[in-house]
Amino acid sequence: MSSESAGGVVLFAMAILAMAWANSPLAIYHQQFVGKFLFIINDGLMSLFFLVVGLELKRGYLEGQLSKLSEVILPFFAALGGMLIPALIYYWVNADYPALLNGWATPVATDIAFALAVLSLFGRSVPAPLKLFLLVLAIFDDIGAIIIISLFYSSGLSYFFLFLSFLLVTALLLLNYLSIRSLLPYLLIGLLLWLSLFYAGVHPTIAGVLLALTIPGTRALHKLEDALSFWVAFIIMPLFALANAGFSLQGLTVHDLSKGVVLGITLGLFLGKQIGVFLFSWVLIQLKFAKLPDQCSWSALYAVSLLCGIGFTMSLFLGTLSFPNEMAYQRDVRLGVMMGSFLSGLLGAIALFIVLKKRGSAKFEPKVEE
Repeated sequence: MSSESAGGVVLFAMAILAMAWANSPLAIYHQQFVGKFLFIINDGLMSLFFLVVGLELKRGYLEGQLSKLSEVILPFFAALGGMLIPALIYYWVNADYPALLNGWATPVATDIAFALAVLSLFGRSVPAPLKLFLLVLAIFDDIGAIIIISLFYSSGLSYFFLFLSFLLVTALLLLNYLSIRSLLPYLLIGLLLWLSLFYAGVHPTIAGVLLALTIPGTRALHKLEDALSFWVAFIIMPLFALANAGFSLQGLTVHDLSKGVVLGITLGLFLGKQIGVFLFSWVLIQLKFAKLPDQCSWSALYAVSLLCGIGFTMSLFLGTLSFPNEMAYQRDVRLGVMMGSFLSGLLGAIALFIVLKKRGSAKFEPKVEE
């Protein structure tokens, strides 16, 4: 349980259990479980995961890893490329089918939980700057996805609650400015912010990130992160996998894999993500606007670019919004997301294993003095 990769192992075990449960004679109970607890898990408990992610981001800034623009600009533009290219690929695949084009945003998102879970399987052999690059990229990616939801898929936005959310964020910033060290007022306002974003029509999990960025950068930040890390890794994330990873394979045929929605999402996640993230990173580095993360090679960056194709949570959410009244397309969305995420996760893990193995071997090569 103390191993860094333990949380990732539990997460994947629960994902496998979810698939087995959803395709067993007890599948009806899985459907009941999802029906009762999906909102609580995805919109409620996952906010705590985003809170921990935000705390890690702020800690990286305070400890100097993200204190310079040159260190943030790379994951920002990598995230931008990782959103643009998948959307274009989906559009290209479905250009002749106007009814399907509304799903263009489905493959633009990276799932922070599963992508970091793959990295955690390799424990401390993963360079910290590489993990931080993926973390910051995924945060920019999710913020971009939420912006897309607000602009293209949020027909019922409440401007009153959006304004209220702005005021609550301002209150959090004011607490930080006044150097209030007690966590209680931050947590209470954070809860109100979650409710306000929810009623505003914006995905409320972003409240976790916004709250984290205002926590004082002292002992309070570390105290909150330490208190939440175990619960997120061993309770919240396994529940998330159990509720989201399972779907029925009954009646699935090879023909289903070639449907426009399935193919567009699969190729968008698997090809679009790796091309967009790596290409935009390469261009930015070649233009001298950024540099490779410390202790990282081009091959390590490419391996992480592959992992960015794990869409899962936000992709499923965007897919649901893309075809809200089209149940015929919902299974195609889930199949495409699972296919693209599985291929990206599998090949990303293999690539990362090869890169880290070579790096570990090189680390112990004896130096030859001339």
